[in-house]
Amino acid sequence: MLVVYCTGRTPAIPRGELPRCPTDATLPGMDELTERYVALWNEPDGAARAEGVRALWAEDGRQVLQAPAQWREQAAALGFPAATLSVRGHRDLETRVTRAHEMFVAGGAHRFRARGTGVRVGDAVKLEWDMVDATDVVVGGGTDVLLLDAAERIVTDYQFIDP
Repeated sequence: MLVVYCTGRTPAIPRGELPRCPTDATLPGMDELTERYVALWNEPDGAARAEGVRALWAEDGRQVLQAPAQWREQAAALGFPAATLSVRGHRDLETRVTRAHEMFVAGGAHRFRARGTGVRVGDAVKLEWDMVDATDVVVGGGTDVLLLDAAERIVTDYQFIDP
């Protein structure tokens, strides 16, 4: 059995004999995971959102959000080197997704969409998204780094909002 480590360094095996390392386009499920994740935040039905949270996140999964710049500045002024917001467990995640939906999507002013396909390395997935207005103009966005468990469910979701 040949084990290949995709390190980016020149291999000692002749080019024609070395299996290709997978890329984001060849890893199975990245389109589906990205679309399911983004669709959850747009879902108008509360029961469907709750079901989506349970399907995507592990039972004790969490989301850690980089606090908005103003909050980070205020925290730094108080001597806190980092300001983050965090929720854990299906119930709190459902509340988080519902509040975001109410604030940004429910009124019809915005929706979220994937920005490309997620990229996976081991149990980590990086996906990017945009928030667009009713005319499809990008008004915000961000990047999420998802850590998955053996069942392919999110254990931790690190979310970074674009400046």
